[in-house]
Amino acid sequence: MKTRHLIATAMLMSTMLVGAAAQAKSLVYCSEGSPENFTPAMNTTGTSLDAARPVYNKLVQFTPGTTTVEPGLAEKYDISADGKVITFHLRKGVKFHSGVNGFTPTRDLTAEDVIWSFERQSKPDHPYAKVSAGAYDYFNDMGMPDLLASIAKGADDLTVVMTLKEPNAPIMANLAMDFATIQSAEYADFLMKKGTPEQFDQIPVGTGPFIFVDYQKDAVIRFKANPDYWGGKPKVDDLIYAITPDATARYAKMKANECQIMVAPNPADLAAMGKDGDIQLLQQAGLNVGYLSMNAMKAPFDKVEVRQAINMAIDKAAILKEVYQGAGQPAKNPLPPTIWSYDDSTVDYTYDPVKAKEMLTKAGVTSLDTDLWWMPVQRPYNPNAKRMAEMMQSDLEKVGIHAKLVSYEWGEYRKRLQAGEHQMGLLGWTGDNGDPDNFLFLLSCKADGTPAGQNIAKWCNKDFDAKLLEARKITDQAARSKIYAEMQAIFKKEAPWMTIAHSTVFEPVRKEVSGYKVSPLGAHEFQNVDVAE
Repeated sequence: MKTRHLIATAMLMSTMLVGAAAQAKSLVYCSEGSPENFTPAMNTTGTSLDAARPVYNKLVQFTPGTTTVEPGLAEKYDISADGKVITFHLRKGVKFHSGVNGFTPTRDLTAEDVIWSFERQSKPDHPYAKVSAGAYDYFNDMGMPDLLASIAKGADDLTVVMTLKEPNAPIMANLAMDFATIQSAEYADFLMKKGTPEQFDQIPVGTGPFIFVDYQKDAVIRFKANPDYWGGKPKVDDLIYAITPDATARYAKMKANECQIMVAPNPADLAAMGKDGDIQLLQQAGLNVGYLSMNAMKAPFDKVEVRQAINMAIDKAAILKEVYQGAGQPAKNPLPPTIWSYDDSTVDYTYDPVKAKEMLTKAGVTSLDTDLWWMPVQRPYNPNAKRMAEMMQSDLEKVGIHAKLVSYEWGEYRKRLQAGEHQMGLLGWTGDNGDPDNFLFLLSCKADGTPAGQNIAKWCNKDFDAKLLEARKITDQAARSKIYAEMQAIFKKEAPWMTIAHSTVFEPVRKEVSGYKVSPLGAHEFQNVDVAE
């Protein structure tokens, strides 16, 4: 009888486990690339930032699907009358995850974690400042080193006081960006004592809606729902990133229901997706720009006439037709038309290869061997960089410019572009926060006159930089818009980029999916997503 009872009990438990497993919900997202690491402060690509977002939170965040800033880890904040002191009041009882490497938190989120996260980026003597090569491009390019006077604990462990050297109009939108992610100081200390600090950026521990489980490079990232999430447990139990670089393969997986959400469809597949009863084809005007950057620190691209001539030598309309296939509009400014302060009076360069060749000749360029770099990944602002580069190569050949096509793995591509190894390179940008500053800073330079990290054109203009800093100090939107219009005029005359397109963002999701919203900022977020049985 005892044996029979044990067998019956075991069978019952087995049945319960199977039932529980059957009820577990999984959401599979077909992403397009592998992350460089899982620390947002060290990354600038959407691929890497997307991979880390499920794990983390920031003091403030964007309401999903919008550019509206709302409370995050800080349930509220106060700004002083002079705009220089921001006091954040943290939520009570926010739990950090346990790590797959043996870490178990002994305390909840406090001011110590917030201070640690910002000081890693701001203090060269911070114990983690140089871990994982320690490059904090966003923090630097957003002007935080010159802006941040101090960050300290306030009246208690749940109060953080951030003091600025001067008022800054976009500061709250900037703090909702990924570089301002809050990480665990206790976890960092645990790994340092263990002698494995490099794990901090590869095995993420945060406060977010999902807990990191596993990462297999170029294959899959796995997360599980955080039952203690301060914002409420997610609706799905398992979140899986199926890394699938090829858009055709992503679409095939979606049709087979092997993934329920996918990034960056081929423009050629959009018509079929729109007719597929199993797919919802979501779309939104993109807060983005795709461009060809010319390295102004390398001859002959240091001559404005050469950069202007290249703008005239390339048939933008043909690129829009073949590469974007109706899913983009020609770009003439570094800002997209969906953002305030866009100057529609800007006159773009016209396609005129004869005039382009004349200008090149006058600039002393009758024949030129150069390179043209193309991105190895598909991005909303550029659905097929290789084909675009081939078309540009053909156009440039007609005016005596012989361009060799170059590409690298995505992480390597970005690093080499930022290092200025290229002569010409394709890239683009999706806005992070809905503020014009977030596009114009891509062309900024440091106080010492050297290009900022995101400035792959390596173009510096003192007037442009002065106006950028001036606009940050002004809260009146009309006054800022006037300055930004002047900056757009400088940009167009100097032509450090050939602006190509602003694309419409299409995101296919399976009909079983609910609660997913297309982000104007290019983020993919899943905490509110559900999948029907």
